[in-house]
Amino acid sequence: QVQLVESGGGLVQPGGSLRLSCAASGSIINIYSMGWYRQAPGQPRELVSFITSGGNTNYVDSVKGRFTLCRDSAKDTVYLQMNSLEPEDMAVYYCNAELRTGYYWGKGTLVAVSS
Repeated sequence: QVQLVESGGGLVQPGGSLRLSCAASGSIINIYSMGWYRQAPGQPRELVSFITSGGNTNYVDSVKGRFTLCRDSAKDTVYLQMNSLEPEDMAVYYCNAELRTGYYWGKGTLVAVSS
């Protein structure tokens, strides 16, 4: 079993910043990639960013230049630094990991952007 535990969500004003963390634990064998999806009310879940085992990162266009994803391989943890947050960023953010044993999801953490 693999568990993904997210933290760092909350309420922030437009223009503010938050940092999300996702720590993987359990029977971890070969993490191929880790990243974040988000889902706003009434919208499909969308990929925000992911990082591969080789360290390559990808971002959805709407967050490029504002969000930065990095990882601590020793801790099997990824961090999503979110700056210049906009109301459109408000969603539940889900951590995702692709391992040799399959795909895994966290329970989600709410990011609310409002004045």
